[in-house]
Parts: sequence; structure tokens; C-alpha cells
Amino acid sequence: MVTIRVLGACCSRCEELEKMCFNVLAENNIDADIQKISDMKIIAGYGVMSTPGLVINDKVYCSGKLPTKSTLIHWIMKNNI
Repeated sequence: MVTIRVLGACCSRCEELEKMCFNVLAENNIDADIQKISDMKIIAGYGVMSTPGLVINDKVYCSGKLPTKSTLIHWIMKNNI
């Protein structure tokens, strides 16, 4: 099962990344544990200093920007073992 953490407070880009993740998972019928984390201490613990951040299976894939949908699909599929 894929573990996804969307890092960020309640900004529009963080909300958009969370929505993108849910959509990609649903469209590709992937079961995942997805969680939104807004605690800045936890976010900083991942080394993310700019949000939104995306962590998949404990690896940071992006911070400070939104990935394209195709990139997000690639990252999730790569980790769907």
C-alpha cells in the first residue's frame, strides 16, 4: 500500500495537491493511506521548508510547487508495489 503525506497548511495550493492525489488514486484504482499534515514541526522534520510538500512512502518528492498530473501519476505508480 502506498503511503502519501501532503504537507502544508490550509492554502489553496496545498488543498489542490491533496485533491490531485485523491483524484489520481481514484482514477487508477490505487489503495493508499493518505494524510494531510499541517503541523510545521512535522513538516520541517521531512526537511520541507516550502509548501505544499509531497511525501510518498517516506520520501519527499516535491516541495514548494504543484507537480503536473502526469508526474504525480508516475510517482504514485512507481511506489505502488
